[in-house]
Amino acid sequence: MSWKEQAVTIPAGDDLVLEGVWQAGGDRGAVVAPPHPEYGGSLENPVVNEIAHGLYQAGVASLRFNWRGVGASQGSVSGDLAAADADYAAALEQVAGSVDGPLIGAGYSFGAAVAARSALGSGRVRGLLLVAPPVTMLESLDLSKFDHPLYVIIGAEDSYAPADRISEIVAEAPRGQLEVILRADHFFASAGLGELARLVQGAQF
Repeated sequence: MSWKEQAVTIPAGDDLVLEGVWQAGGDRGAVVAPPHPEYGGSLENPVVNEIAHGLYQAGVASLRFNWRGVGASQGSVSGDLAAADADYAAALEQVAGSVDGPLIGAGYSFGAAVAARSALGSGRVRGLLLVAPPVTMLESLDLSKFDHPLYVIIGAEDSYAPADRISEIVAEAPRGQLEVILRADHFFASAGLGELARLVQGAQF
């Protein structure tokens, strides 16, 4: 199967429709959430693209999407977690109807934290792939209750996801694994994108 993306729309309730990009794959399917919508987070973010590409290389279908009010997604831009939770749940529902296998929650930065919230709240997610999750957003979550594979990737120079604190949080999860990319910061601007895709591809779900 070739890397061939397809533009899709995602019904999100409240008469909203979100913009999405679907990449077909195997039986498993992932939702990849972008960074914070108030800071330019979109499905075209390079890190989000690398996550989707790594999943594709691993044979996992993926849906990445724009938060409400971003790009062609309807509604108004909001940093409200309830709105983000609703958007992620809508994307997860769409993937659930498109694949036969397990669902994987994934995301970058703010999107990673929302993916974790969704996994803990829904019970449908059987694996988590979190890239650069802000530690302040993870601290309020009880990842010890997530007994499926949890794969976290951060940069060694990431001040939003410091390795020492993230390591403590990941250690609380029964099946948590942390990977640290040297010289990479929170934005993977000057280093780490290629390594990120390789780590995503090698994640065991």
